[in-house]
Amino acid sequence: MKQLLQRLDTGATEIVDVPVPTPGPHQILVRTRASAVSVGTERMLVSFGRSSLLAKARQQPHRVREVLDKVRADGLLTTLEAVRSKLATPIPLGYSNVGDVVAVGARVQGFEVGDRVATAGGHAEVVCVPHTLAAKVPEGVSDANAAFCTIGSIALQGVRLAAPQAGETIAVVGLGLIGLIAVQLLRAAGCRVLGIDFQSDRLRRAMEAGAETVDLGKGEDPVAKAWRYSRDRGIDAVIICTSTDSNDPLKSAARMSRKRGRIVLVGTAGLTIDRADFYEKELSFQVSCSYGPGRYDPAYEERGQDYPPAFVRWTAARNMEAFLDLVADGRVDFEAMVERRIPLGEAAQAYGTIDKSTLGLLLEYAPQTVDLPRPTIIRRPASPPSGKPVPSIGVIGAGNYASRVLVPLLRSAGARVTAVASRGGLSAALLARAQDADRFGTDEKSLIESPDLDAVVILTRHGTHADLASRALLAGKHVFVEKPLALAAEELDRVVEAYKAACGKFGERLLVVGFNRRFAPDVIRAKRMLSTIAAPKAIVITVNAGEIPAQSWVHDPADGGGRLLGEGCHFVDLACHLVGAKPTSVRSVCLAHVTRDTVAVAMEFADGSIASIQYFSNGHKAVPKEKISIFCAGRTIEIDNFRAFRSWGFSPQPRAWLPRLLQDKGHRALVTAFVEALRTGAPSPIPLDASMASTRATIDAALALES
Repeated sequence: MKQLLQRLDTGATEIVDVPVPTPGPHQILVRTRASAVSVGTERMLVSFGRSSLLAKARQQPHRVREVLDKVRADGLLTTLEAVRSKLATPIPLGYSNVGDVVAVGARVQGFEVGDRVATAGGHAEVVCVPHTLAAKVPEGVSDANAAFCTIGSIALQGVRLAAPQAGETIAVVGLGLIGLIAVQLLRAAGCRVLGIDFQSDRLRRAMEAGAETVDLGKGEDPVAKAWRYSRDRGIDAVIICTSTDSNDPLKSAARMSRKRGRIVLVGTAGLTIDRADFYEKELSFQVSCSYGPGRYDPAYEERGQDYPPAFVRWTAARNMEAFLDLVADGRVDFEAMVERRIPLGEAAQAYGTIDKSTLGLLLEYAPQTVDLPRPTIIRRPASPPSGKPVPSIGVIGAGNYASRVLVPLLRSAGARVTAVASRGGLSAALLARAQDADRFGTDEKSLIESPDLDAVVILTRHGTHADLASRALLAGKHVFVEKPLALAAEELDRVVEAYKAACGKFGERLLVVGFNRRFAPDVIRAKRMLSTIAAPKAIVITVNAGEIPAQSWVHDPADGGGRLLGEGCHFVDLACHLVGAKPTSVRSVCLAHVTRDTVAVAMEFADGSIASIQYFSNGHKAVPKEKISIFCAGRTIEIDNFRAFRSWGFSPQPRAWLPRLLQDKGHRALVTAFVEALRTGAPSPIPLDASMASTRATIDAALALES
């Protein structure tokens, strides 16, 4: 299928061929009829992409501070690589469309195949959306009107927060698409409306909808006219729908408001306020979030957990339903706002013509011949390089870590990435294109069973690792699985059983866990220096992990397992590796009132060694993330964020090392060792019993938090 994407590094808009996504249990699959262009938002993205790196920085000063913190912590080259990779990843455009349901997830209720629905889906022939971001389209509502449903719901949510009452005087500042929709909604609610803008055409449309207007382009004073229009009582509520950095909209809104008036920001504007205006009038100010409660909540969007109507009457989906009802009743109409109707195939060129005067654009989709489901798309056949044998690898999971780190390293190590699969399909298509893979899609089962693959690399969310690794092993594949290998002892036992069965049937298999820090040059050096010392070691590993929002999938017990299991396993394994033994005792405690990602783990080993892992999420971002200190027989080694190495008490005393510009956490060395083992039949670069021991110790540490 075709999908419209935007590059943030160049500003280029392109249409790419991607697999039809696979709906999850709480999602619906919709064949698109039409999609509406959110001109303000999408023009901003195009403009941002076309601007220079310096201009991008000026537009996002908070990001600049984050980048500078990362430079101080991780080094200049590491930071530049991360920024360039982020900007080079295309993003999908659009969030308001209409189409027909062609498939529903197992836990979806209220939708059936064949329903015509408005959704928060993008500009693509087929979209996969949560059922909580979709609404059935009433009969009689045209596709053009329904396509604007999500955009209209943004205006509706802003109007709800303004709490208008019949007869009140409401000002709408900014008469773009959302502002004009707000005018219609307010008029339908029986309000007197004052529309404020610079452009005469938009002012004319507002007047046609029944609003009085202020023409800023002609120098009219919005505050003076607002007071006259409100019969010198002041405006009851102001809804700001602008897209600007200027503070003028908010200042004017405060000055035209009556005492205890209400101001709602739907668009963007400068937020420097005059305290006196707000203080003397006791003004209320609120920022409206998208199309309503539930938006950006993973529980609502990803896990289908709707809010009870008795407590949250107007969620995002219910706002969409209400908006469509208003359209069906004839109180809101967009047909006249649609200035151009553009076939999807011409959309990339059309985006170059969007400017500040553009209002309504509708992308139309020809009757489609896309086969559903279509799990895999065959790209061009690629001939394997000549010379020594080249391992053929399939990758499951195509997120940031896959695209930025692991898959490029597989290719540079001499492997051939033949196939890529991801649930959504888009990320798989982009990664396959970047790495010249033969095929990509959404069907992990067919990838695992592909006879032409030597190995499967698993880079999905943590909760799927054990199951995918077991299935790939039983299919006869060598496996590289990103940490963690498992989230529970039962899962780990099943992986062990699958490994033994695979080795018995197919011969020795590789099962490598992504414990890359074992292969960092600093760790290799420390291990070598400690190899001649028999005395017990005391190890302190401090991790300034940084905070992850409590709603993130990482904290979900089934999906991510929590940060101790998900990332803390790295440091449990590193401690085991440095000591050179399995732990005999593991204890852990966490900071109260924190989502168990500020944890201290204490480990004991049979040789008397001890290790303390301090995995903290409550530190400052500018502090380097990882520090390893090793104390042993009157000697000390320090590894500072894998950029600096220092030691004391060793003879001859190594020279002092300055911090390096580029971190090396061992990713390249581990991947190279894995590919070489595939090619030559060498033993696993990490002994399987070591990975199992580290995983079990981490599971024990997580269980200790429960008790």
